Amino acid sequence: MATKMVIQQPKPLVVTPGADQWSSSICECDNVNDCCFAFWCFPCFACITARDHGECLCLPLLESFGLIPPITMAMRVSVRRTYGIEDSICNDCVYAFCCGPCSWCQMRREMKFRNHPVTLFNNRAK
Repeated sequence: MATKMVIQQPKPLVVTPGADQWSSSICECDNVNDCCFAFWCFPCFACITARDHGECLCLPLLESFGLIPPITMAMRVSVRRTYGIEDSICNDCVYAFCCGPCSWCQMRREMKFRNHPVTLFNNRAK
């Protein structure tokens, strides 16, 4: 019986989104636990997300109930700048005003995705 000798090991293929795009849409929910946590205990969720991004744990608690939430907007801009995501301040303003919890969920998904990319291995023999 002849055995086939492996000369070259397969190289990993790292799958990432377009470098300048969000990895998920604003209303996408890939983790039910995060979505439920954001819905039922939004202040805690926002604080943990801010802490994981390197900001002060209590920063989201400073959010005022004005017309446009300044902390949510600032965090969206910071996440976009950190990961090189091209978007506009106008979109950040609309998302912060219209759907704050969804915006925080999107930022959390982005941080998880960019910090822990999915790695797929190509195991096809040539």
